[in-house]
Amino acid sequence: MESGKRATMVDVAAAAGVALRTVSRYVNGQTNIAPEIAARIAAAIETLNFRRNSAAASIRPGQRSGLVALITEDIANPFYAAVTGAVESVLRRHGYLLLAASSEEDGGRFADLVERLIERRVDGLIVVPPLDPGPRWAALAREIRALVLLDRPVVTEAAAGTGTPTGTGTPTGTEAPTAPGALRADLVVADDRAGGALATRLLLPAGPRVAFVGDTLALPTLAARHRGHLDALHDAGIHADPALTVAGLRESSTVAAGIGALLDAGAAVDGFFAANNRAALGVLSALAERGLRRPVVGFDDIEERSCSTHR
Repeated sequence: MESGKRATMVDVAAAAGVALRTVSRYVNGQTNIAPEIAARIAAAIETLNFRRNSAAASIRPGQRSGLVALITEDIANPFYAAVTGAVESVLRRHGYLLLAASSEEDGGRFADLVERLIERRVDGLIVVPPLDPGPRWAALAREIRALVLLDRPVVTEAAAGTGTPTGTGTPTGTEAPTAPGALRADLVVADDRAGGALATRLLLPAGPRVAFVGDTLALPTLAARHRGHLDALHDAGIHADPALTVAGLRESSTVAAGIGALLDAGAAVDGFFAANNRAALGVLSALAERGLRRPVVGFDDIEERSCSTHR
């Protein structure tokens, strides 16, 4: 079978040496098939990695399903909710229906979602990969007709030894060369390092002690924003105080608690660089609870952005 071509029931029938209608009966759950023939069909299905088109069985080979899927970290996150709305708006104009789901940063859940969407013959998949997409991701991704990585690059297992992220390249979304064994995919990201540097520079007029607040630095996006933060401090001749890097806090409530503890301990902070929207909300909450006014710059747009100049 031609490399990259998706196996069909015709291919399974040829490999098993049976009639197409027999394969059709087998995949549709009929049991009146001789055990030895059923075993040959099962072996051919496994060898060819055949997937039954469960949701679009009426679509003929070569036709579109009209479905595009989006997997984000958490669709309830205001940032990803806005992304979902924008994606749906564009797809609607082009006659596509959007399927949206959340991985919740769980590699196993993420792989299960991808596999189920492949079974439904989606025409394309837009994903925000979890920190660890799991060992099944590389093989699954090669079955996707059109793949776009959004907000984060991802290192596949095959390319892990080279440290090469899938789809690494410019932030414009153009496809970039990858290392041997890596996937090829379009990548759409912000210039996180430059953005982190700009955010910190905006805060420096208030004083040199600028805190960085955000999720885990194991995330490539957050790590790049933190590098930009450190770049700006270095360029200004300021020694970065490790105590002012508050990372690993995912929810706005945990950010509020962490920043509250920092302030209650008497730490001197001249301003806050919140590296994502939930961090910004958490910082603002901690300041409001204590009646404090400090400049805050957030990286992402949020509904409460009118408060992001809290001083």
